[in-house]
Amino acid sequence: MRIGIVCPYSWDVPGGVQFHIRDLAEHLIRLGHEVSVLAPADDETPLPPFVVSAGRAVPVPYNGSVARLNFGFLSAARVRRWLHEGDFDVIHIHEPTSPSLGLLTCWAAQGPIVATFHTSNPRSRAMIAAYPILQPALEKISARIAVSEYARRTLVEHLGGDAVVIPNGVDVDFFARAEPKEEWRGRPDAPTIGFIGRIDEPRKGLPVLMRALPGILERCPGTRLLVAGRGDEEEAVAALPREMRANVEFLGMVSDEDKARLLRSVDIYVAPNTGGESFGIILVEALSAGAPVLASDLDAFAQVLDQGSAGELFANEDADALAAAAVRLLGDPGHRAGLSERGSSHVRRFDWSRVGSDILAVYETVTAGAASVAADERTGLFSRFGLARD
Repeated sequence: MRIGIVCPYSWDVPGGVQFHIRDLAEHLIRLGHEVSVLAPADDETPLPPFVVSAGRAVPVPYNGSVARLNFGFLSAARVRRWLHEGDFDVIHIHEPTSPSLGLLTCWAAQGPIVATFHTSNPRSRAMIAAYPILQPALEKISARIAVSEYARRTLVEHLGGDAVVIPNGVDVDFFARAEPKEEWRGRPDAPTIGFIGRIDEPRKGLPVLMRALPGILERCPGTRLLVAGRGDEEEAVAALPREMRANVEFLGMVSDEDKARLLRSVDIYVAPNTGGESFGIILVEALSAGAPVLASDLDAFAQVLDQGSAGELFANEDADALAAAAVRLLGDPGHRAGLSERGSSHVRRFDWSRVGSDILAVYETVTAGAASVAADERTGLFSRFGLARD
């Protein structure tokens, strides 16, 4: 099958949607399919062989964050050329309502279109206001996928229609097989807590974790917080007492391999995100690595963590609750081991072997439907002109 996948966000600024698209493309290629991904990217960005650049993106505030998107006449021309050269059996557009390549592709594409909706934003006035513009494009979509029940709810409430829920996928074994890194591993007197995310994006929750850290260090004074991600490190620790800043170690951007090793090494992984999350791919990665997870009780996070069975939850934006939960976990190795075991079992439902099969089933349904419509149209044409068919 020839599959074209459209990524709305810039390939050179990593994020959950980009990782999902990359891993989906690699999974499909391993199965023998021909895959091309169209994505915004700066000229100097190294790209995998299956990614085609649609040109430089520009930063746009979107869903409580800053997304790097690509839109305009030049982008539209590149979309049309990619569609013509690809001659795809199915087009898979991610975030078709964002002002980026997905919407341009929806307008330009002919044939079966599958759309995946990642956004969870139940009060999006912009989406409601834009509906008359979006409607003609959305009507061309053959099948809709939502990555979670909360993304599906956003779609239903703002755009109508419905979607099948297929979660983001993860290569579970990649994380499970990673070797822990000795310098990141904790000791009984010096446990480690992990955080991965953009440091200067408030909704990722690092400020909440920093407010909780004094309470954690008061009870567990040797604890180290390992932070991986880009952003202003000095600003991140500015509110901490000076004597506690040495307990925070910034790792900068880490490779996929080091991310897996970090998650395999820490005593607890903390996800203090405050909102705007429709799924929580980092939670699935942490569970895959066997890390005990402590996360804010966002609806999407609670769903990923099986309502607290596969990971601990604390009240969103409550630094005191986060600190108390972290101290309990750090002081109870048996409970951490139980969380790790339950999480490792639960996370198998998010492995690409299952998620990829579900997505392929959607592709096969829409392509079969398109073939059936084409056959009916040919039959009608022959009958109209009284022609016999071979």
